[in-house]
Amino acid sequence: MSEMITADLVDLDLSADTKEAAARALAERMAALGRVTDLDGFLADVAAREAQMPTGLDGGIGIPHCRSEHVTEPTLAFGRKAAGIDFGAPDGPADLIFLIAAPAGADDAHLTILSALARQLTNTAFTAALRAVDDTETAAALIRGDRTPASADVPADAGNAERPQGSGATEAGAADAVASAEDTAESGTAPVPSAGVEDGSDPVPGTTAAPDGRPFRVVAVTSCPTGIAHTYMAAESLENAGREAGIELVVETQGSAGFTRLDPAVIAAADGVILAHDVPVREKERFAGKPTVDVGVKAGINRPAELVAEVREKAARGEVTAESAPGSAAGSASGTPVERTGGTGDGYGTRLRTWLMSGVSYMVPFVAAGGLLIALGFAIGGWQVNKAPSVMDHFVWTQADSWGALLFQIGGVAFNFLIPVLAGYIAYGMADRPGLVPGFVGGSIALTINAGFLGGLAAGLIAGGVVMAIQKVRIPAAVRGIMPVVVIPLISSAVVGFLMFVVIGKPIASAQKGMTDWLNGLTGANAVLLGALLGLMMCFDLGGPVNKVAYTFATAGIAVANPGDSAMKIMAAVMAAGMVPPLAMALATTVRARLFTPTERENGKAAWVLGASFITEGAIPFAAADPLRVIPSAMAGGAVTGALSMTFGATLRAPHGGIFVVPLIGNPFLYLIAVAAGVGVTTALVVVLKGLRKRSPSGAGAVGTGTGAVSPAGSKEPVAA
Repeated sequence: MSEMITADLVDLDLSADTKEAAARALAERMAALGRVTDLDGFLADVAAREAQMPTGLDGGIGIPHCRSEHVTEPTLAFGRKAAGIDFGAPDGPADLIFLIAAPAGADDAHLTILSALARQLTNTAFTAALRAVDDTETAAALIRGDRTPASADVPADAGNAERPQGSGATEAGAADAVASAEDTAESGTAPVPSAGVEDGSDPVPGTTAAPDGRPFRVVAVTSCPTGIAHTYMAAESLENAGREAGIELVVETQGSAGFTRLDPAVIAAADGVILAHDVPVREKERFAGKPTVDVGVKAGINRPAELVAEVREKAARGEVTAESAPGSAAGSASGTPVERTGGTGDGYGTRLRTWLMSGVSYMVPFVAAGGLLIALGFAIGGWQVNKAPSVMDHFVWTQADSWGALLFQIGGVAFNFLIPVLAGYIAYGMADRPGLVPGFVGGSIALTINAGFLGGLAAGLIAGGVVMAIQKVRIPAAVRGIMPVVVIPLISSAVVGFLMFVVIGKPIASAQKGMTDWLNGLTGANAVLLGALLGLMMCFDLGGPVNKVAYTFATAGIAVANPGDSAMKIMAAVMAAGMVPPLAMALATTVRARLFTPTERENGKAAWVLGASFITEGAIPFAAADPLRVIPSAMAGGAVTGALSMTFGATLRAPHGGIFVVPLIGNPFLYLIAVAAGVGVTTALVVVLKGLRKRSPSGAGAVGTGTGAVSPAGSKEPVAA
């Protein structure tokens, strides 16, 4: 463990009786050595981690741990309590307590060392030696790995050391522990039977081999909220259980330092999957279509043999998960470490869209909050509210104008975050947390130089690219600890700032101004044609990439403190067109129910609410069942609505909300007429096209008569194509 633990960080006779007191006693030792800067702040982080999931493990072990900004360097403290302390383990109290403290920016090397400890805790020789050791220097040396259980001066009755009542760990004698440790000192794992047992017996009769005679193969993923202890202990337990069962089992640990993907060929050859996790499994689609056991990470530690048996049973029954969607990421064959999902296995276009949508998805709530607040400010305080003085000095509780100015100014502050958030989270999508600082810096510069939405896009992509380039440079071990918190933010921010201020900022600002002037200059037929085009795009794939391009274009126009009238018209047209498909399908299922299946009629009821809320995806079930009739009909209605909205001059400051923001829309009555017209067009086309489909060549088809086709069971149900 390097010098993460010294004799000063060991207490072989803890006086604490509760887990909180034990954590404080060990944390005080860390603080005395200057490794914890704020004792109470650090203990609050420990308690927050403990609240997510108890850290007690079977075998009398407690591992409270956290990542905290109050930790200066990775540190480990060890305490022993003969009577045991309750850490929430199912088999009773813990007598061995390890407090693990990692800085918020701990690097890969430190996390690897901490994971080594986690794996050691599954070694009964290691824990037996810690229970028997009688001096702090030897205990620290054992934990660091400077001494092995076999070489430590452990009393002959080590295995009979007093244990807390109820502990379920194996009661191995010291002689057995020392003997087994001689063979496992290097690996840190307890000896287990190999896949090929010498006497040829099957460790688990009838289940060791796959149906084709080869060894049964399992792949597993382990992860926990902090990715330090449980992740690696579960991996070690599963690997041991696999060897004991005589099967091939490979584990992917998704820890704090990222993860190395399993080779796709290994996954493809697996007969089953075990997912032991308390945070979402990254790139879970890689394991689709196989027998899968999905449990919490502690189940991987406490009952790995049961999980192995369960996945075998599922494989024997042919019970598998759904196949992943076509085109989903399958991971890279190179096995290189990654930080974000959806990366190396996709084409550049797919990755670029993913990065951009990462930024847009985080930006939209700011647009929504800021836009609605500004719109409410105008509604309450009048159209001169943008000229009101600061409410800090001129707020009168009884005047509506003051409240309007307050809402307007709060909304303006929210809008100031739009471009930095966009850039920051584009960079985050590319390079994970290290991309946030240069992304936000670049976005703020884009705001400063009036480069707008285009500047935010460029800043985010540049920031993510710079960080990814820095991460590929081989760094001396001595400076790895400061890379995430000092070196990467410093260098990347400087590079991004230089490029934005000196190189590309001015051209982008000019392009942004040109686009804004073009939008503001749209009048007459040009504006109507743009509205129709945006309506077609919104309804083409009903929430897919083309829909998102149109929506992003509209939100970019209003993502400024004082958007032009044309930008607000575009936003109104986009939202109106996006409401058309689900509302039209809801109306069609109401007026011509016989043309739809019972399931579609039920979906139609929900589509009323979804359409009214501007959730275009509400029409997807209908389009999936009958795309050649539904999608063209939806596009026609969307084009009509978009064109009419632009013709009527309807404006919208909010990027979302559907009918619930109608009071904030300019020309709301004509706006609703535009929506109704599009809904009518789409409904009529869908009804006509589906009616033509229902008629048989002779014109006397059962469904075409309106009576419904008789199902095999004799009930009348409409037949769906």
